[in-house]
Amino acid sequence: MNVVGISNELSGLINGSNIRVQLSVPQLVEKVLNRKEGILTSTGAIRATTGKYTGRSPKDKFIVEEESVKDKIAWGPVNQPISKESFTKLYNKVLKYLQDKDEVFVFNGFAGADKKYRLPIQVINEYAWHNLFAHQLFIRPTEADLAEHESEFTILSAPTFKADPEIDGTNSETFIIISFEQRVVLIGGTEYAGEMKKSIFSIMNYLLPENGILSMHCSANVGREGDVALFFGLSGTGKTTLSADNNRRLIGDDEHGWSANGVFNIEGGCYAKCINLSKEREPQIFEAIRFGSVLENVVVDDDTRVANYDDGSLTENTRAAYPIQAIENIVDPSIAGHPNAIVFLTADAFGVLPPIARLTKEQAMYHFLSGYTSKLAGTERGITSPQATFSTCFGSPFLPLAATKYAEMLGEKIAEHNAKVFLVNTGWTGGEYGIGSRMKLAYTRAMVQAALEGELTNVETAKDEIFGLEIPLHVPGVPDDVLQPVKVWTDKEAYYTKANELAAQFRDNFKKFSNIPSEIEEKGGPTVK
Repeated sequence: MNVVGISNELSGLINGSNIRVQLSVPQLVEKVLNRKEGILTSTGAIRATTGKYTGRSPKDKFIVEEESVKDKIAWGPVNQPISKESFTKLYNKVLKYLQDKDEVFVFNGFAGADKKYRLPIQVINEYAWHNLFAHQLFIRPTEADLAEHESEFTILSAPTFKADPEIDGTNSETFIIISFEQRVVLIGGTEYAGEMKKSIFSIMNYLLPENGILSMHCSANVGREGDVALFFGLSGTGKTTLSADNNRRLIGDDEHGWSANGVFNIEGGCYAKCINLSKEREPQIFEAIRFGSVLENVVVDDDTRVANYDDGSLTENTRAAYPIQAIENIVDPSIAGHPNAIVFLTADAFGVLPPIARLTKEQAMYHFLSGYTSKLAGTERGITSPQATFSTCFGSPFLPLAATKYAEMLGEKIAEHNAKVFLVNTGWTGGEYGIGSRMKLAYTRAMVQAALEGELTNVETAKDEIFGLEIPLHVPGVPDDVLQPVKVWTDKEAYYTKANELAAQFRDNFKKFSNIPSEIEEKGGPTVK
């Protein structure tokens, strides 16, 4: 059998008769149902569950310590090294394991909407629903693209293959390994589909900066006048929600590159967190979940097959994967000009950061390197009170290079294109988590709209005495008092206690950075009290 789309090495090691290449969405849906990998929901989406791994496994992620990359990678807890010998042995085991399967599914596509910088990729899956996920999340090729497609990176995913740590050199049964020399991502021991998506993002975070392109963990959209906005933020801060705006066209919801020509989406789909999703709050995302979409770990009624997005009994990290074309108001292809505005999103559970503030270049660099948000009580075992979380560049788990490389590139881009930068707190107001309330989405949307339309460029501001941030005194559609956190706390002493507590955590976190220009911390960080 002639196995189209399989590299010579892989076609020699995987039994060609079990390969299913470039199946259509209906074909993959049929496979999922026939193989009992998932069920069909009332809207036609596939629902699959992922067992005990309902999120990423950062402690099981490795990069092969190879000669060409070992002096470039920022080695540490995020980028753990594994030997070439361990990788090769595990790679051969996984290939043999897949060879014995009745069916293996292959998707050929791309990462990077800008054809000048796109990466041809190949995804080989043990599960049909994982291949459907890849089909929806990555950029789908045209017939002409397929005829010339030559993969430059391959994902090899075998969820039911479990490693033996003592023999295989892993930390557990699970492994996510990137080899930049072999151009392979090896995944096993986990059914969580997001590992594929984030592995390709990690690869692009290595390759793009090497070519002078800033890779970014952000969503992006464009206004009627061609004005481009970027939204940086960790999970739960509103990145996907705020970028899906009826008045603006979506470029992408999670991963982008910023080249000399402008920004482009790295992906061809969206991977939206859908806990508490509703048609009223997030209509675009809600309506996108239809035939061909994939729901991960969403509870579904056994009889009606209606998804219950409010049920987090399997995990709070419920997800929906769908092609970007499922959103009506998009840019296609997902390419636009240089950003006019950049928004850093944080969900501050301490309730002390302002709901919106203008940032200087130094403050932008400081908050980009800090990447702050909060973990909330009850979302993880052992967390009984809000905990500050700092994820460098709003994406530290996916950065193979030193964080300062990305920060320097962002600073240069901001200066070159005169982009305005804002910090937006979608977290708590009037008190910390458990006392105050979550910022109203309507207020956040009004503030973001004002920022993107240039209404906050010359308005009167007040300076936050602890964080040094310039807070607009008036924003259309938002009560003035809401804009200044101290004014909506009934206990002012408690406010200052919490604000200084968070400021101290910012300063402690920033100590991990070396070779940073002193003015970034001096002019960008909170005041020492």
